[in-house]
Amino acid sequence: MKKHYPVLLKEIISIISPQNGGTYIDCTFGQGGYSKKILSYPNTKVYAFDRDDKASTFAYNIKKKYKERFYFKNKKFSQISKSDISNNNIDAIIFDLGLSYTQIFDPKSGISFKSKGKLDMKMGINEFSANEVVNLLEKKDLEKIFYKFGEEKLSRLIANKIIIQRNQRKLHTEDLVSIIENTKRYKKGTHKATKIFQSIRMFVNKEISELLFGLINSFKIIKPGGKIIIVTFHSIEDRIVKYFFKNFSEQRNYSRYFPDVQNNKKLFILKNKKPIYPSNSEVNKNPSSRSAKLRYAEKINESDVFQDEFLNKFKDLVEVENISKKL
Repeated sequence: MKKHYPVLLKEIISIISPQNGGTYIDCTFGQGGYSKKILSYPNTKVYAFDRDDKASTFAYNIKKKYKERFYFKNKKFSQISKSDISNNNIDAIIFDLGLSYTQIFDPKSGISFKSKGKLDMKMGINEFSANEVVNLLEKKDLEKIFYKFGEEKLSRLIANKIIIQRNQRKLHTEDLVSIIENTKRYKKGTHKATKIFQSIRMFVNKEISELLFGLINSFKIIKPGGKIIIVTFHSIEDRIVKYFFKNFSEQRNYSRYFPDVQNNKKLFILKNKKPIYPSNSEVNKNPSSRSAKLRYAEKINESDVFQDEFLNKFKDLVEVENISKKL
């Protein structure tokens, strides 16, 4: 199996300072790159999450080495506040929203446009697959998914061609790739199918609500002074993370129903207002890191009144996810 390189590892270690010990949460365990590095420092403890049960194999090997300092949960990271770790004095919570090599290079996953056969794209703990999305949803719904989650300009045309072709036979991965390639003009750079495949994967795995509630629940359980660190790989994710950190690091009122003294406070302090990018040497070693952006913030206050405002900001994206109720 191809080795997964943990993106921006050096920068993350510099931010969280595990040489001083502490308790950390690795929300996107994958092959365990971040967890292993943190645990290499004494007096550290790591709680790891991954929705993909294939990550359990890598977790088992780490558990053998760090029995009393490593704990793995096969759960979505949006469930972080419902686990038994909320009173563990958490120093940092880390999210790497990129795909694991375990998923990308699994031919059965259907996440890559190089895959063959039945459409899948499930990352674990799913209600439906890409097969149902592409072969069952109406044209207007497909168009909305492609446009909102893939920012695809030709979403209407591609959705129309999918409907025409699936009326003849059920579509598989290679059929979808062929439709996209025959619709879009050649453009140097990323593969023509990238945006459509991204949009379907995000929809199948409800990645928007996962991220929204992952951020909300991380804030709930991390201690004041603790850091939330997120590595994103596309503009939609980054827009959500940027808003969360920037908006709630400003002096402001959350609701007219609460006195100013309760609500006029910052939740975070930003040490870096701009994202941190991989170095040239890292990109050369691991080209898939080239689109990564790291943002982080330090929690400074408690609050229970920001959630509705945050969710409302991105309700249009959650409404697209709710198309899944038709499946």
